[in-house]
Amino acid sequence: MDSVHENEWLMRWREGRIGFHREAAHPALVRYWPRLGVPGDTKVLVPLCGKSLDMRWLAERGHPVLGIELASQAIAQFVAEGEAPASRYRQGDFEVTRQGSVELWCGDFFHFHLPQAAEVGAFYDRAALIALPEATRQRYAFHLAQLMAPGSRGLLVSLTRPDNAGPPFCVEAAEVERLFGANFELVHLDDAEPEPNGFRESVWSLKRRGPY
Repeated sequence: MDSVHENEWLMRWREGRIGFHREAAHPALVRYWPRLGVPGDTKVLVPLCGKSLDMRWLAERGHPVLGIELASQAIAQFVAEGEAPASRYRQGDFEVTRQGSVELWCGDFFHFHLPQAAEVGAFYDRAALIALPEATRQRYAFHLAQLMAPGSRGLLVSLTRPDNAGPPFCVEAAEVERLFGANFELVHLDDAEPEPNGFRESVWSLKRRGPY
Protein backbone atom coordinates (compact mmCIF):
# COMPACT_ATOMS: atom_id res chain seq x y z
CA MET A 1 0.00 0.00 0.00
CA ASP A 2 1.45 3.38 -0.96
CA SER A 3 1.85 6.15 1.63
CA VAL A 4 -1.24 8.07 0.45
CA HIS A 5 -3.54 5.08 0.87
CA GLU A 6 -1.78 4.03 4.10
CA ASN A 7 -2.58 7.46 5.57
CA GLU A 8 -6.19 7.24 4.35
CA TRP A 9 -6.57 3.78 5.94
CA LEU A 10 -5.12 4.92 9.26
CA MET A 11 -7.32 8.03 9.20
CA ARG A 12 -10.42 5.89 8.71
CA TRP A 13 -9.64 3.94 11.87
CA ARG A 14 -8.77 7.04 13.88
CA GLU A 15 -12.07 8.65 12.87
CA GLY A 16 -14.14 5.46 13.18
CA ARG A 17 -15.09 5.44 9.46
CA ILE A 18 -15.24 1.65 9.26
CA GLY A 19 -18.53 0.95 7.53
CA PHE A 20 -16.89 -2.07 5.92
CA HIS A 21 -16.75 -3.83 9.31
CA ARG A 22 -19.42 -6.48 9.81
CA GLU A 23 -20.92 -7.46 13.17
CA ALA A 24 -21.04 -11.14 12.23
CA ALA A 25 -18.98 -13.58 10.19
CA HIS A 26 -19.26 -13.00 6.46
CA PRO A 27 -21.90 -15.27 4.84
CA ALA A 28 -19.48 -16.29 2.09
CA LEU A 29 -16.97 -17.50 4.68
CA VAL A 30 -19.61 -19.50 6.53
CA ARG A 31 -20.97 -21.05 3.36
CA TYR A 32 -17.85 -21.74 1.32
CA TRP A 33 -14.93 -22.19 3.69
CA PRO A 34 -15.95 -25.76 4.64
CA ARG A 35 -15.94 -26.66 0.92
CA LEU A 36 -12.24 -25.89 0.61
CA GLY A 37 -11.33 -28.95 2.65
CA VAL A 38 -8.71 -27.12 4.74
CA PRO A 39 -7.75 -29.27 7.77
CA GLY A 40 -8.98 -27.77 11.02
CA ASP A 41 -5.52 -27.24 12.51
CA THR A 42 -4.18 -25.31 9.50
CA LYS A 43 -2.97 -21.77 10.23
CA VAL A 44 -4.91 -19.22 8.17
CA LEU A 45 -3.40 -15.96 6.95
CA VAL A 46 -5.80 -12.98 6.90
CA PRO A 47 -4.19 -9.95 5.18
CA LEU A 48 -5.43 -6.44 6.04
CA CYS A 49 -7.65 -8.04 8.65
CA GLY A 50 -9.00 -5.00 10.53
CA LYS A 51 -10.90 -6.30 13.55
CA SER A 52 -12.89 -8.78 11.49
CA LEU A 53 -15.04 -11.27 13.35
CA ASP A 54 -14.24 -13.70 10.55
CA MET A 55 -11.01 -14.38 12.43
CA ARG A 56 -12.93 -15.50 15.51
CA TRP A 57 -15.14 -17.69 13.31
CA LEU A 58 -12.06 -19.42 11.88
CA ALA A 59 -10.50 -19.79 15.33
CA GLU A 60 -13.68 -21.34 16.72
CA ARG A 61 -13.31 -24.06 14.07
CA GLY A 62 -9.83 -24.96 15.23
CA HIS A 63 -7.72 -22.79 12.94
CA PRO A 64 -4.81 -20.81 14.31
CA VAL A 65 -5.20 -17.39 12.67
CA LEU A 66 -2.53 -14.91 11.65
CA GLY A 67 -3.98 -11.51 10.81
CA ILE A 68 -1.91 -8.63 9.44
CA GLU A 69 -3.15 -5.09 10.01
CA LEU A 70 -1.59 -1.66 9.61
CA ALA A 71 -3.88 0.18 12.05
CA SER A 72 -3.05 -0.41 15.71
CA GLN A 73 -6.55 0.88 16.61
CA ALA A 74 -8.11 -2.08 14.81
CA ILE A 75 -6.00 -4.56 16.77
CA ALA A 76 -6.71 -2.82 20.07
CA GLN A 77 -10.45 -2.92 19.39
CA PHE A 78 -10.37 -6.59 18.39
CA VAL A 79 -8.62 -7.50 21.63
CA ALA A 80 -10.93 -5.29 23.74
CA GLU A 81 -13.97 -6.99 22.26
CA GLY A 82 -12.62 -10.45 23.08
CA GLU A 83 -12.63 -12.24 26.42
CA ALA A 84 -9.27 -14.03 26.56
CA PRO A 85 -6.14 -12.36 27.94
CA ALA A 86 -3.69 -11.04 25.37
CA SER A 87 0.09 -11.22 25.17
CA ARG A 88 2.45 -9.09 23.08
CA TYR A 89 5.89 -9.52 21.58
CA ARG A 90 7.97 -8.28 18.63
CA GLN A 91 8.67 -10.23 15.47
CA GLY A 92 10.94 -8.36 13.06
CA ASP A 93 9.12 -5.23 11.86
CA PHE A 94 5.88 -6.27 13.57
CA GLU A 95 4.34 -5.80 16.99
CA VAL A 96 2.42 -9.05 17.54
CA THR A 97 -0.62 -9.36 19.79
CA ARG A 98 -1.89 -12.84 20.57
CA GLN A 99 -5.35 -13.55 21.97
CA GLY A 100 -6.33 -17.20 22.13
CA SER A 101 -5.40 -18.77 18.81
CA VAL A 102 -5.47 -15.45 16.93
CA GLU A 103 -2.20 -13.60 16.27
CA LEU A 104 -2.48 -10.00 15.07
CA TRP A 105 0.65 -8.62 13.41
CA CYS A 106 0.67 -4.82 13.33
CA GLY A 107 2.53 -3.58 10.28
CA ASP A 108 2.81 -3.54 6.51
CA PHE A 109 1.70 -6.73 4.74
CA PHE A 110 4.51 -6.28 2.22
CA HIS A 111 7.06 -6.53 5.03
CA PHE A 112 5.73 -9.98 5.99
CA HIS A 113 8.03 -12.54 4.41
CA LEU A 114 8.29 -16.26 3.77
CA PRO A 115 10.16 -17.29 6.96
CA GLN A 116 7.42 -15.64 9.04
CA ALA A 117 4.77 -17.48 7.00
CA ALA A 118 6.35 -20.91 7.42
CA GLU A 119 3.41 -22.31 9.39
CA VAL A 120 0.70 -20.74 7.23
CA GLY A 121 -1.26 -23.24 5.13
CA ALA A 122 -4.34 -21.30 3.96
CA PHE A 123 -5.58 -17.74 3.53
CA TYR A 124 -8.77 -15.71 3.60
CA ASP A 125 -9.17 -12.36 1.85
CA ARG A 126 -12.47 -10.58 2.27
CA ALA A 127 -11.25 -6.98 2.33
CA ALA A 128 -7.55 -6.86 1.37
CA LEU A 129 -7.51 -6.93 -2.42
CA ILE A 130 -10.42 -4.53 -2.75
CA ALA A 131 -8.82 -2.11 -0.26
CA LEU A 132 -5.82 -1.61 -2.56
CA PRO A 133 -5.59 0.78 -5.52
CA GLU A 134 -5.08 -0.74 -8.95
CA ALA A 135 -1.36 0.05 -9.02
CA THR A 136 -0.78 -2.02 -5.87
CA ARG A 137 -3.00 -5.03 -6.56
CA GLN A 138 -0.48 -6.83 -8.81
CA ARG A 139 2.17 -6.50 -6.12
CA TYR A 140 -0.28 -7.85 -3.55
CA ALA A 141 -1.22 -10.88 -5.64
CA PHE A 142 2.42 -11.75 -6.30
CA HIS A 143 3.41 -11.31 -2.65
CA LEU A 144 0.54 -13.51 -1.49
CA ALA A 145 1.60 -16.21 -3.97
CA GLN A 146 5.15 -16.07 -2.61
CA LEU A 147 3.89 -16.68 0.93
CA MET A 148 1.70 -19.69 0.12
CA ALA A 149 3.08 -23.20 -0.34
CA PRO A 150 2.03 -25.32 -3.35
CA GLY A 151 -1.36 -26.93 -2.72
CA SER A 152 -2.45 -24.40 -0.10
CA ARG A 153 -5.96 -23.03 -0.47
CA GLY A 154 -7.73 -19.77 0.09
CA LEU A 155 -11.04 -17.96 -0.18
CA LEU A 156 -11.26 -14.55 -1.86
CA VAL A 157 -14.17 -12.11 -1.86
CA SER A 158 -13.93 -9.49 -4.62
CA LEU A 159 -16.24 -6.57 -5.35
CA THR A 160 -17.71 -4.72 -8.29
CA ARG A 161 -19.40 -1.33 -8.02
CA PRO A 162 -21.03 1.06 -10.51
CA ASP A 163 -18.39 3.80 -10.09
CA ASN A 164 -14.60 4.00 -9.94
CA ALA A 165 -14.45 5.36 -6.40
CA GLY A 166 -12.96 3.51 -3.47
CA PRO A 167 -11.94 2.00 -1.25
CA PRO A 168 -13.41 -0.53 -1.50
CA PHE A 169 -12.32 -0.61 -5.12
CA CYS A 170 -13.99 -2.34 -8.02
CA VAL A 171 -12.13 -5.51 -9.03
CA GLU A 172 -13.78 -7.22 -12.00
CA ALA A 173 -13.61 -10.97 -12.62
CA ALA A 174 -11.17 -10.49 -15.50
CA GLU A 175 -8.78 -8.67 -13.18
CA VAL A 176 -9.01 -11.40 -10.52
CA GLU A 177 -8.10 -13.95 -13.19
CA ARG A 178 -5.26 -11.81 -14.50
CA LEU A 179 -3.82 -11.16 -11.03
CA PHE A 180 -3.99 -14.70 -9.67
CA GLY A 181 -4.29 -17.05 -12.63
CA ALA A 182 -0.57 -17.61 -13.14
CA ASN A 183 0.03 -18.81 -9.57
CA PHE A 184 -3.33 -20.16 -8.44
CA GLU A 185 -6.03 -22.45 -9.75
CA LEU A 186 -9.14 -20.27 -9.64
CA VAL A 187 -12.76 -21.32 -9.26
CA HIS A 188 -15.51 -18.71 -9.32
CA LEU A 189 -17.96 -19.93 -6.67
CA ASP A 190 -20.72 -17.34 -6.50
CA ASP A 191 -21.97 -13.82 -7.19
CA ALA A 192 -24.05 -12.21 -4.47
CA GLU A 193 -27.18 -10.24 -5.24
CA PRO A 194 -26.36 -6.55 -5.87
CA GLU A 195 -26.81 -4.29 -2.86
CA PRO A 196 -28.95 -1.12 -3.09
CA ASN A 197 -25.79 0.95 -3.64
CA GLY A 198 -24.84 -1.26 -6.61
CA PHE A 199 -22.03 -3.09 -4.83
CA ARG A 200 -21.82 -6.77 -5.72
CA GLU A 201 -19.50 -9.32 -4.12
CA SER A 202 -18.04 -12.34 -5.88
CA VAL A 203 -16.53 -15.38 -4.15
CA TRP A 204 -13.50 -17.29 -5.41
CA SER A 205 -11.68 -20.44 -4.38
CA LEU A 206 -7.92 -20.41 -4.95
CA LYS A 207 -5.36 -23.22 -4.83
CA ARG A 208 -1.66 -22.45 -5.08
CA ARG A 209 -0.14 -24.09 -8.12
CA GLY A 210 2.80 -26.42 -7.63
CA PRO A 211 6.31 -26.02 -9.03
CA TYR A 212 6.76 -26.82 -12.68
